[in-house]
Amino acid sequence: MAIKLSQTLLLSLPTLLLLVFISDAGLLVVYWGQNGKEGSLANTCATGTYNIVNIAFLSTFGNGQQPQINLAGHCSPASNGCQSVSSDIKYCQNRDIKVLISIGGGAGSYTLSSDDDARNVADYIWNNFLGGQSESRPLGNAVLDGVDFDIEAGRLHYAALARRLSEHGQSSRKKVYLTAAPQCPFPDKHLNDALSTGLFDYVWAQFYNNYCQYSTNPNGFIRTWGKWGTIPAKKMFIGLPASPAAAKWLCVSASAYLTDAALR
Repeated sequence: MAIKLSQTLLLSLPTLLLLVFISDAGLLVVYWGQNGKEGSLANTCATGTYNIVNIAFLSTFGNGQQPQINLAGHCSPASNGCQSVSSDIKYCQNRDIKVLISIGGGAGSYTLSSDDDARNVADYIWNNFLGGQSESRPLGNAVLDGVDFDIEAGRLHYAALARRLSEHGQSSRKKVYLTAAPQCPFPDKHLNDALSTGLFDYVWAQFYNNYCQYSTNPNGFIRTWGKWGTIPAKKMFIGLPASPAAAKWLCVSASAYLTDAALR
């Protein structure tokens, strides 16, 4: 079970060779929200390093639960304290940085009991984070650019969730980006059905904390990367930890992570 901190970087690579030779042509994506010492969302975007920021996480949803975000030490959603993040979201978007809400995570309470349940969750996300209307938007009135699926529990009904979100975007004529962060073992046991819909724009497979990470299994990394190339997504990314703290739950050697400067 991977824990994402702000140091996790995701590099867009059309081919494996770009990792070594022309990685500066790639996009960089970062997760923000699970480390109280990482600075504000605006601080993250002001670095000019990242093209996409995933706000982590909407960690409670489904099966009759009231959906709830968890931004660690940044703010308290119970007192509507996270609505102040709205201005930071707009700041990032004004710098041409896409900002998404990431659902799930490694320590959340989430499950989908049926396709109808999935569609209800999608409606909630649309109305409270995207282009819909709600009086209780947890992150204020900013309209996020899409939804990231970091699903590490359960495997059913996420295809229905993705389809409903896509339908909302089509009916409103506003692009809703759908992205996913599966573990690198292929196929992913949680998201394979959803990824097979062909609705996902970006997929960043987590090539760390697993047998297919490059530092411990270079050949396995190459073979697995080839398999991920068969997913019907518009662009595939390789997910790498940029710090030992981003992958500390399993023993990872210093060679298993790269700084953003090295990636660029």
